[in-house]
Amino acid sequence: MRQCMDMDNLHNRLKRVDGQIKAIDRMIEQDVPCEDIIIQINAAKTALHKIGQVVLEGHLNHCVKDGIEHGDAEKTIADFAKALEYFSRL
Repeated sequence: MRQCMDMDNLHNRLKRVDGQIKAIDRMIEQDVPCEDIIIQINAAKTALHKIGQVVLEGHLNHCVKDGIEHGDAEKTIADFAKALEYFSRL
């Protein structure tokens, strides 16, 4: 998995999401208006979705490509389709 991902990019993105989640928790404690909290929840959700896209792109460009070229193409494509299905449920 490490070969197909930009680990530094992913770690930085995850740290940002973690910071957003902590900020949302503080907003709740500080009795910030609900609309503002929902905006921040959506921002965190969008950031997490982008992390999933980065992971899928890396998987496609490395693992799927390698699986098609050097492995079982049918299984590789089926596995990738399953991953896309899981991702699309977000």
